[in-house]
Amino acid sequence: MIELPVIPVNQTQRKPDWLRVKLPVGKEYRHVRSLVDEHKLHTICESGNCPNMGECWGAGTATFMILGNICTRSCSFCAVATGRPLPVDVDEPNRVATSVKLMGVKHCVITSVDRDDLKDGGSIIWAETIEAIRRESPETTLETLLPDFKGQWDNLDRVIAVRPEVVSHNLETVRRLTREVRIQAKYDRSLECLRRISEAGLRTKSGIMLGLGETEEDVIEAMQDLYDVGVHILTLGQYLQPTKAHHPVVDWITPAQFDKYKEIGLKMGFKYVESGPLVRSSYHAEKHLFDMQ
Repeated sequence: MIELPVIPVNQTQRKPDWLRVKLPVGKEYRHVRSLVDEHKLHTICESGNCPNMGECWGAGTATFMILGNICTRSCSFCAVATGRPLPVDVDEPNRVATSVKLMGVKHCVITSVDRDDLKDGGSIIWAETIEAIRRESPETTLETLLPDFKGQWDNLDRVIAVRPEVVSHNLETVRRLTREVRIQAKYDRSLECLRRISEAGLRTKSGIMLGLGETEEDVIEAMQDLYDVGVHILTLGQYLQPTKAHHPVVDWITPAQFDKYKEIGLKMGFKYVESGPLVRSSYHAEKHLFDMQ
């Protein structure tokens, strides 16, 4: 295979041109902004400093983050605050469901912080949120971006039982960098989580960030690992450093390299591959509702 170049960060003082995004503007963006504020909702769009927030909110969609906005884990890549979370808000499922209905969302993406402080890992609120959305908006399809529940699979099973249309858990990085990037996570535990989701007969999705110091061989190995456990949908995007305290960007991955990974992924057998500098887990999520064979 021909090696495509990456651009080491120390060769440039600014982000490459291909990482420029539009500022959030427009009527639909303001409408979503007002609903998020009115119903005191958390979105990963904001907490994760997503570069696509303007595009997605402008289209009237958002990824809801449940179980608060304080995470019990301290991954070196993540912009979400780490600390002691507030008590669970038992009314949150109803508030999220009401907002989804008011927004007229056709495909709703839900994620959460890690709640390792809870015996159920937050899985009860997860299931109740899915069920509440279905009561209020029965035509809305659902994608859930789940934590690994510390390998306590009865908690994962609680969410699987309500059968969202797409179930996602992000591998985030390659095996070699997992201890450095995902301090409290385990590479093989994430693979086991995804295997269980796939074996339950659900559309299974995962994502990897690039630019953390991985090699092409690392990425292809991770892609193969994901395919082998039954993942159907793969997302690949450029890591962007939230603050100077977070893991540095080691490489700017070129659009050509992302295109190459997409081609490799499709040849491996993934049903769908989103690969590009600005791709994030929920980017174009509505496109991933293919027919399972």
